[in-house]
Amino acid sequence: MRILIVTTGSRGDVAPFTGLGRCLADAGHRVAVVAHPTFETLIEGCGLEYRPLPGDPEELIRARARATSREETRALMTAFVDGLADGVADAVAGGADLLLTAFAPSSLSRTAGEAHGVPVLGTYLTPAFATTEFPLPGPGVAGDLGPEENLAVGRERLRSAEGLFSGAVARMRERLGLPGTTPPEPLGHTRPVVHGYSPLLLPRPADWPAPVEVAGFWWPARPLDWQPPAELVDFLQAGPAPVFVGFGSMAPGEGERLGELVTEAVRRAGVRAVVQAGWAGLKAAGDDVLSVGDLPHDWLFPRTAAVVHHAGAGTTGAALRAGVPAVPVPVMVDQPFWAERLHRLGVAPEPVPFADLTAERLAAAITAALAEPVRRSAAAVGALMAAEDGAGAVLSHVDRIDGYPG
Repeated sequence: MRILIVTTGSRGDVAPFTGLGRCLADAGHRVAVVAHPTFETLIEGCGLEYRPLPGDPEELIRARARATSREETRALMTAFVDGLADGVADAVAGGADLLLTAFAPSSLSRTAGEAHGVPVLGTYLTPAFATTEFPLPGPGVAGDLGPEENLAVGRERLRSAEGLFSGAVARMRERLGLPGTTPPEPLGHTRPVVHGYSPLLLPRPADWPAPVEVAGFWWPARPLDWQPPAELVDFLQAGPAPVFVGFGSMAPGEGERLGELVTEAVRRAGVRAVVQAGWAGLKAAGDDVLSVGDLPHDWLFPRTAAVVHHAGAGTTGAALRAGVPAVPVPVMVDQPFWAERLHRLGVAPEPVPFADLTAERLAAAITAALAEPVRRSAAAVGALMAAEDGAGAVLSHVDRIDGYPG
């Protein structure tokens, strides 16, 4: 079967799908991933076919930061989403028997699937159905608001996301010769849906529709020819396990400021550190600090004492899998949600919001994360998570896909 995986966003929105794609490919399917050009090397390096999706998410973040009005921001997003619609339409026209779609482009994937008679399976990295049990992730809210407010916030989040894509969907339907009205289901409600995060971190709500699952994380595939840099191996062997520090795709252009902050924080905490550049271009200095580029988290994190990260879904899962404590420093969107869940699970101290980050607060959080109760909880969760098979759950759906409507 020709399977097309459609995703958009930063590395954390793409890397988990390389692991899912490898699982499907190893089962005999032909798998292609539709993503932005910056991830072509990552995808092909994992042995998967790449199909392009217009747009540069890093440049979008920079442009939004420079925008001086709400109208300018809206114009940026409209152009970006229109590019996504064109890319998804072109990718599906290139041939597919099944679409797997991330949440953000799900309305575009459904539209292309409808036009070409291709079934669609939702494969979401974050919860995307309103529930009374928690508010869906988004700006300004991370904790429980009570059943009625949780449900209201969730529905509003979905309406807002649908509004962002509605114009692009209308134009896409016209381009593909579809009727002007869209199917009645709201954005995100492609069914069935498999959520690619652990039920240990966020159990499946009892009020979700029956075809919606929480299966477990999809672990990013390691590039086929990857070997750890000798400098990193030497650093790891030269002393106690270091703390990892990285903020992924967050804070582009803030590398110098963050580097000084991180250098001081690890000095105060008295730890060694491996610091990942990310989109910020983060670099730290010191005899007990090593700066690195992109590395497979599944190799590095188990060799660390704790992981300081932005609490994106993918990095959250990688730290949990490694069985080491986390120090969440959430920046935006779903990150405060996952940071709060880590703290509630007992595998992280209280989150330090990125906007409030100082060397003193980061040093204190690292020290708290290395305390025995947090380390013990993290190890226990990691051991339990090893039994989960999120990719296998998707494979089971694929094996039964002939029974689903397109």
